[in-house]
Amino acid sequence: MKKKLVSNHYIHASISGAIKAGFSEQALLSQASIPLELMNKPRARITEVQLANLIRSVWRETGDEFMGLTATPCRLGVFELMAESVLHSKTLGGMLHQSARFYNRVQGDIEFTINQCNDTLNFTITLRQPEHDPNHLFQEFLLLMWQRFSCWLVNEQVTFLSTRFNYPEPPHNNEYAPMFSGQLLFNQPTSGFSLHTKLLNLPIIRDSSELAIFLRQSPLEILSRVGQDSSLHSQVRRVLLKQGLEQLPTLEQIAELLHVTARTLRRKLKDEGVSYQQIKDRLRCDTAIRLLTEESLSIADISNLIGFTEQAAFCRAFKNWTGVAPSIYLQNT
Repeated sequence: MKKKLVSNHYIHASISGAIKAGFSEQALLSQASIPLELMNKPRARITEVQLANLIRSVWRETGDEFMGLTATPCRLGVFELMAESVLHSKTLGGMLHQSARFYNRVQGDIEFTINQCNDTLNFTITLRQPEHDPNHLFQEFLLLMWQRFSCWLVNEQVTFLSTRFNYPEPPHNNEYAPMFSGQLLFNQPTSGFSLHTKLLNLPIIRDSSELAIFLRQSPLEILSRVGQDSSLHSQVRRVLLKQGLEQLPTLEQIAELLHVTARTLRRKLKDEGVSYQQIKDRLRCDTAIRLLTEESLSIADISNLIGFTEQAAFCRAFKNWTGVAPSIYLQNT
């Protein structure tokens, strides 16, 4: 399975609570095979596996499932106890109510509420002291956890109507569509998600042995993105992947393949906050990182595969994309 890439933002956000508590950023990053140099490289990208390992290292070092992002630590194993308790629920609706009831009883930093309006159920997560989570990492992780765990328990891609965030749309907004389900709503009074009430009757079909595997793989099972982003820039990216990276087409050729004019394509991409050149650079960067971390290929081979005729030009481009040379990135994976 191809490794997916996420923004450098998540490096800082994941370890901020641990750093504030006095833990070593170098030790945390080293355990996750993330080069320390990437800390100050805003354009850097890391794999979902690296992010999962980073969160796991924060859990292990701090002994806190809330990663130092709440006023009070949460002992390791609380999510496991909740997960075991909801296996006795017969339906998705029962699981959502039981999980909210469980967490509201065992800790006081997060309030889980559920309300129903006509044929829509709203699941809301409120941090009582959000100043401890300035990057919104923990809140987003909770939303993602409940959505992904719900899908896993019923073994079905649940269609969530919307995911709400009680803060403005962030600079790394292109990370959200592949990660969260439904319509993305920012600047909302509360954070949470909604789904149609008919889905509440979906049966829980997992058993304890499957749960044990899920927990061993966590948080990768939660972070692994599913579904397909329908944005225009994602459509362009899929076309480029299909065409091959050795000789990428021009914007005019892409527009023709998408049955729009080049002017319309350029304008719509601008509306999404991205340019055609940025899409090409991101695609080449992500592909290069995957090849570096997954395949036993030389830097020269990777350079050729993603469309560079000279290895030196590729190395310059890679350092511009990520902040470090490909050889340094490879040494730390």
